[in-house]
Amino acid sequence: MNQRDTLTSSTTWSDDMLWALSVTDNAVMLVDCAGHVTLANDATRALAERVHPGAGPEYLLTLLPKDVWTHACERGSWHGQITSATGLVLAIALHCEERGGTVRSFLTFDDLSARNGRERELQLRHDELQNTYRRLAGAQEQLLQSEKMASIGQLAAGVAHEINNPIGYVHSNLGTLQEYIGALFALVEAHEAALQSSDPQASREEVRAKRDRLDIDFIIGDLPKLLAESREGIERVTKIVHDLKDFSHAGRDEAMRPSDLHRGLESTLNIVWNDLKYKVRLEKHYGELPLVECHLSEINQVLMNLLINAGQAITDRGSIVINTGAENGEAWISIADSGCGIAPDALQRIFEPFYTTKPIGRGTGLGLAIAYSIIAKHNGRIEVTSQPGAGSAFRVVLPTVQPREAGAA
Repeated sequence: MNQRDTLTSSTTWSDDMLWALSVTDNAVMLVDCAGHVTLANDATRALAERVHPGAGPEYLLTLLPKDVWTHACERGSWHGQITSATGLVLAIALHCEERGGTVRSFLTFDDLSARNGRERELQLRHDELQNTYRRLAGAQEQLLQSEKMASIGQLAAGVAHEINNPIGYVHSNLGTLQEYIGALFALVEAHEAALQSSDPQASREEVRAKRDRLDIDFIIGDLPKLLAESREGIERVTKIVHDLKDFSHAGRDEAMRPSDLHRGLESTLNIVWNDLKYKVRLEKHYGELPLVECHLSEINQVLMNLLINAGQAITDRGSIVINTGAENGEAWISIADSGCGIAPDALQRIFEPFYTTKPIGRGTGLGLAIAYSIIAKHNGRIEVTSQPGAGSAFRVVLPTVQPREAGAA
């Protein structure tokens, strides 16, 4: 029997209504005043089969408490839940209407067991996605840190040279200082011997001769320069070590905080300078920059990558021009080189992971991709202009204050 055949002759249903009830996934049933089912869609029949195999839609009516019909007729509707013998939990809505002395009832059934199962499945999927996201976030952090250390590794020889150079002349100065101290001690001993003699005045010439022989006047003039030069060398080494510490710092769980981009830029230049100074003429045009809310160590990594790329784009001799400025709530740093430039087809792909125009062994293809992701995380952007044979310019733009919604995300 089809659905049209289940209707009583006194009830008229439009084709649209019958079609809508037949295609809905909700279990829907219409009952006449005698308690007979006049309409039950396919979803209702399927539900009755699950509740009691072999039963028809009428079986679902037997599950309702008897007093609910009176309640529904008096108040117009009843809502409740029942549990079948097979353990299915059903949510039931019963609506009653009296028209022309005839009472009609409209029922909907919702299998909460199936819904709960779907919700559990969705929760399981959600948990899996959360775990996958956390693993991806961890992998991204490790990749970022690995690329950072790889970049420093590429500069290791230059950094070692930058450290060894001041250490070398500090070591040499200490040797000279040891000789100076020996001469000064010898002069002190000569003075002590003269003072202990029976006639100190007679020893004056001998002491003066020894002073001239030890070149004490030169030592007195050179000693402050020697100490100042040694202090400068130690401070140079200390700054390089401090800058390296900044770069090796991951800062995964730290909140962004207001930072001095000029300080970060100078720190980065300190790390990469040995790789640039033999072929690059550096021009710096710094504007006024406010403190910028960021992870400074990550921004330093971006700047280091751009500076290294700029240096590698210059074959023999060239220039790198750095400009900074701020406008409209944004701070920007521009790094322009006079190198080989980037071909138009390559320019469209330079931020793709693992894409590189460098020879094998000179680039991983991850530097600019990671730089792009870092700047995107900071709600900023990287703008690029390039002309083959004339050089490239990369402009990093960052908001001075991070949007609170983005920070919370």
